[in-house]
Amino acid sequence: MTNLLRSLRLTLVLVVILGLVYPLVVTGFGRLLFPSQANGSLVRFGGRIVGSRLIAQAVNVPGLFHPRPSAVKYAGNGSGGSNLGPTNPALFREVGSNLAAADLPPGTKLSAVPPDMVESSASGLDPDITPANARLQIPRIARSTGLSRRWLWRLVLREETGPFLGLWGQPMVNVWRLNLALLRKSGG
Repeated sequence: MTNLLRSLRLTLVLVVILGLVYPLVVTGFGRLLFPSQANGSLVRFGGRIVGSRLIAQAVNVPGLFHPRPSAVKYAGNGSGGSNLGPTNPALFREVGSNLAAADLPPGTKLSAVPPDMVESSASGLDPDITPANARLQIPRIARSTGLSRRWLWRLVLREETGPFLGLWGQPMVNVWRLNLALLRKSGG
């Protein structure tokens, strides 16, 4: 009987510590040290919340940068990839469809097309693209907006982030940041 009471007391203490105190402390430190990230990295435009820097959204406007293709149609509640293997004919059809939708500049060699431009991401919600992907979209955006290719090129360079601590990952560009800069430039 004594062991049972000890077990119940220990269980109650651990539930309070690990289920209540620990999450509150971690949340408090998160909000104190990383307020934007702890609150979802929300994107505001025109005084309203339009999304999160951490989640891509479908962009069909020719004058904006397009994110990676999404196997889940950018549905945040259903994150996941297509899980199609390299020999699956459905993968070839998907990549072909994405390649046709990319609206690449005439004469672009297939070897110059970065994989993130035509292949779905593992989560289906990646907000970042490679700088090569962004640069291939510049002619389409310049044509649609009238902005100079030089200005767009500098925008991509300015928004490019390097590997984490200079070691891990690859250079990326956040599509939200690019598109917000375009909307601010156009007054949109």
